[in-house]
Amino acid sequence: MDRIFAGIDSGTWTTKAVVIDDEANLLGSLVERTAADLAGAATRAFEGALQAAGIEREACGAVWATGFGRANIPFADGTRTELDCHARGVHHHVKGAVTIVDIGGQDAKVIRLDDRGRRLSHKMNRKCAAGTGSFLEEMALRLGVPIEGFHDLAAGFTEELELGSFCTVFTGTEVLTSIRQGKNPADLARASYRSIVRRVLEMDVFEGAVVATGGVVAHHPVVVEMMEEAFGGTVVVPPHPQEVGAFGAALACLHEIGSVRKGDAP
Repeated sequence: MDRIFAGIDSGTWTTKAVVIDDEANLLGSLVERTAADLAGAATRAFEGALQAAGIEREACGAVWATGFGRANIPFADGTRTELDCHARGVHHHVKGAVTIVDIGGQDAKVIRLDDRGRRLSHKMNRKCAAGTGSFLEEMALRLGVPIEGFHDLAAGFTEELELGSFCTVFTGTEVLTSIRQGKNPADLARASYRSIVRRVLEMDVFEGAVVATGGVVAHHPVVVEMMEEAFGGTVVVPPHPQEVGAFGAALACLHEIGSVRKGDAP
């Protein structure tokens, strides 16, 4: 059997796990809600990814972790930063110089890579949940719809509105006021997505190739459409955009551990 490697991205909102072979083929993946049990979420995600791949745990050569909770995964054999893993994961799928926009549950980041996949710079938004997945969850709560149905609600918009607040709490109050004024919930859902894109635009100046990753990108494709409109060009979404960080951790494991083992005597 080919050598097997795994990567886990322990995020504040969700934990992602992937399993790859020694040719970097994705064999299985799983996304699990993190909650307060970082190690437990990582275990469930890892075991789910193994099950999806049809592989026993003993067959996995090594596991590397990344993300907010990477130090809290006791079975991880190594760790890498989120920036390193997102760069690796994106460069594997999209060659050349790119700007990565990653929109997660509670943070957003912009990472610039050169044509060899080396990180040139990065910016992160951690001061407020505005511009992240938790912002959308709060807006869905205010509008009385499950987050799974938020995209469909926004698709029925009839008017382009704009939310003026720069804070999730204040925006929630603004949405409630708008509802009392008779505004269409679909228009407010659409405005929430546009607010996400505005926060991204404020983080950096975008030019050249742009790649979008993260859970918001994976589950709310209208955000990508709005980014393309704002950037005036195509935004590339790699396969499994929510799991790019975990995939990058698995690639790091493969490249740094697997390459050594390939030289071992049989």
